[in-house]
Amino acid sequence: MPSLPRGGGEELVRDEQVSSRKRQLEDYLNKLLRMAMYRKYHHTMEFIDVSQLSFIHDLGPKGLEGMIYKRSGGHRIPGMNCCGQSQACYRWSKRWLVVKDSCLLYMKPDTGAISFVLLVDKEFTIKMDSKDTETKHGVRIDSLSRTLVFKCSSYRHARWWGQSIESFVRKHGRAFLRDHRFGSFAQEQENIPAKWYVNGKTYMEDVADALEEAKEEIFITDWWLSPEIFLKRPVVEGNRWRLDCILKRKAQQGVRIFVMLYKEVELALGINSGYSKRTLMHLHPNIKVMRHPDHVSSSVYLWAHHEKIIVIDQSVAFVGGIDLAYGRWDDREHRLTDVGSVTRTVAVEQASSTNIPSSRGVSSVDGVSQSNGRGTPPSDPVDLPKLKGIGRNRMARFSLYRLKHKHTLQHVDSVSSVDSAGSGSVRSLKTGVGELQGNTRFWHGKDYCNFVYRDWIQLDKPFDDFIDRYTTPRMPWHDIASVVHGRAARDVARHFIQRWNFTKIMKPKYRSLSYPFLLPKSHSAASELKYQVPECVNAKVQVLRSAADWSAGIKYHEESIHNAYIQVIAKSKHYIYIENQFFISCADNRTVHNKIGDAIIERIIRAHKESKKYRVYVVTPLLPGFEGDITTGGGNAIQAVMHFNYRTMIRGEYSIISQLKKEMGDQWMNYISFAGLRTHAELEGRLVTELIYVHSKMLIADDNTVIIGSANINDRSMLGKRDSEVAVIVEDSEKVASVMDGQEYEAGPYALELRLECFRTILGGHTDTSIDLSDPISDRFYKEVWMTTAGRNATIYEKVFQCLPSSLVRNMSELEQFQSRPGLAQTELARAQEELRKIRGFLVQFPLDFLSEHNLMPSVGTKEAMVPTEIWT
Repeated sequence: MPSLPRGGGEELVRDEQVSSRKRQLEDYLNKLLRMAMYRKYHHTMEFIDVSQLSFIHDLGPKGLEGMIYKRSGGHRIPGMNCCGQSQACYRWSKRWLVVKDSCLLYMKPDTGAISFVLLVDKEFTIKMDSKDTETKHGVRIDSLSRTLVFKCSSYRHARWWGQSIESFVRKHGRAFLRDHRFGSFAQEQENIPAKWYVNGKTYMEDVADALEEAKEEIFITDWWLSPEIFLKRPVVEGNRWRLDCILKRKAQQGVRIFVMLYKEVELALGINSGYSKRTLMHLHPNIKVMRHPDHVSSSVYLWAHHEKIIVIDQSVAFVGGIDLAYGRWDDREHRLTDVGSVTRTVAVEQASSTNIPSSRGVSSVDGVSQSNGRGTPPSDPVDLPKLKGIGRNRMARFSLYRLKHKHTLQHVDSVSSVDSAGSGSVRSLKTGVGELQGNTRFWHGKDYCNFVYRDWIQLDKPFDDFIDRYTTPRMPWHDIASVVHGRAARDVARHFIQRWNFTKIMKPKYRSLSYPFLLPKSHSAASELKYQVPECVNAKVQVLRSAADWSAGIKYHEESIHNAYIQVIAKSKHYIYIENQFFISCADNRTVHNKIGDAIIERIIRAHKESKKYRVYVVTPLLPGFEGDITTGGGNAIQAVMHFNYRTMIRGEYSIISQLKKEMGDQWMNYISFAGLRTHAELEGRLVTELIYVHSKMLIADDNTVIIGSANINDRSMLGKRDSEVAVIVEDSEKVASVMDGQEYEAGPYALELRLECFRTILGGHTDTSIDLSDPISDRFYKEVWMTTAGRNATIYEKVFQCLPSSLVRNMSELEQFQSRPGLAQTELARAQEELRKIRGFLVQFPLDFLSEHNLMPSVGTKEAMVPTEIWT
């Protein structure tokens, strides 16, 4: 052990003596710390106030550390008042306290295990008065989620701790102490690389690639998670891109994976989160899965964890409407059928007809990217491979080229270069995991679904079909998601960490060390991105959420998504475009409380009074996504949700159209349009149609502001006290030249390209490039493109299929009559096909008069009538 030089008492008086003694002491301590045995010795570490967390770069600057005695209790657990106000209930435990820039934590001194993390928030305060701390030499720290009391050895020591924490957090964590716009827990972050996704295909591909890049940790929370879904399709690399296989591979590489699933009320929902949890937990010990809420202990029966988040290394965060679950993968074609096992053969038909030698290779066919509107054009027709669709017990051969030009859309995502050998022979694709010999479906087993026709069953048998593909079309899924990076991703991660740590405290089974407390990485190191999703645009991003005591353990609920919607609508100058799974609003303060509908009404009335052009587009599903037979009225659940959707749109005094009619008569049609999506196909020689299920939760305003998240337009999602939700608001900081009402306009690239991709998809702009979508509010676009397309498509579908819902059906007797009249699809196939060729895109007018004379609320005595109305709103 190095010796510490000794000196006499009076020598220390002179200044130069003091500084030399200081140097000697410094040298002595440095020598000591170079010896591993002494450096790791806990008394040494305690003496110089360091621990194993002191110098981790991602956790930010080294804060304050030291030994304290903390008092038990003080957590904000919903439904329980903290029992034991008397001193007798408290336990005092010795802990090592660490203060970082945005959180405090303490560890057990003997093991170094973190036993609590407190996030700094706007309620963070420090009190040192004995009447606040109820103890001698105490310090009390309050936040939205806990009151923490600890005591020190002396009055001076306690003052030092209190003041030092206060000044350290004010210096480094200022952003977390302030109130933020919309009442959000997170501040606006500038210059964030962001990207949007229309439909699950491109989203799941980017998620797969980002998961593959994870180095430290992966956070996932979903309303529903199906471990066996394929993130890249068609499947040409065996199981490599199956979600459970990706997670297992990453866990084996040492990445820690934390998954939070919504624990459903099993009687009401068949999503089998228990199966998902067991399946994931069995893969590897590095994968930890929690489910919440426990319905009995937390007395939360009605509300759900609804957010859909994937965070990689706290620096890349996917936020949106797409669960990693069955039925969600889809692309811009929204196919209704998936019957054939697809084997790849070389397109010899075209080759021979143009005298090109049949030994020519097949070039790679790229699925056109659907994100941010940048895509690769389809390759030369001669080079396309052929698909051999195998029907039930006959071989129906069709050429990919013909199919492509029928829809002029890509059918196969990617085919590696294949050498041809002889006419029509089956090729095998050499991949890293064996060869592909067909059976390439897009939707395997439970993934082929139509949930209005039949709800999911037997989820523990993932690859068994539960719907007959040869008779029932699937229900296509239209959805929106986003990815953000850097500081915005840190904010999404912080929300996940808050929920994870809260659930760990709440549920005794998660208190063991095998479920660790999670720590937020510091914003100070957030811009050092190890991985960035390609094709991003820089923009201003703010993370928003719906959260409350039951869902996140916080004292006041947060409804920043609701606030953002209302303010963005009020401040919008030209238009808003909404895609949402629900449309339940217009507050009466009895059954419905969110004010999004009211904001739309006010904004339209203001435009009308000022004689200004203003448009509102609302795209929502033609039917709610509950199992039920619409030919007999749909069943109670479907009707209950329809009641509240129609109550918002047109029925009753509070509805948007009723309120607008009072102000402006039939002029309301110039301001707002309600629409749904529908498509058709041929299935085993029959013409079939199905609605496209709009699951998006998105608002675009003025080609410069976008909100994307998990929150529906209803009370469950918006009020904050009910379902938990996460969204992002993205505001363009860059500008591109565009058009608005015939005038030159500076749009934002993020919002503009997203609107154009949505419009192209639903109006048929990918196939018919002559449609001008550049100006979203001109009379020409609104009336001749949007309204005309929606009206014409709806009329053709009614004529050909007699499909429901329809405005021609206002009551149950009309429903029966309507059913008895066959459509052209059954009577005159050739005419039906001729009519369907006039369809453009997927857009159809919303049937505002469907069952308008029928009371849609569940009738007395049904189980739907017994549950509280809040279930539906």
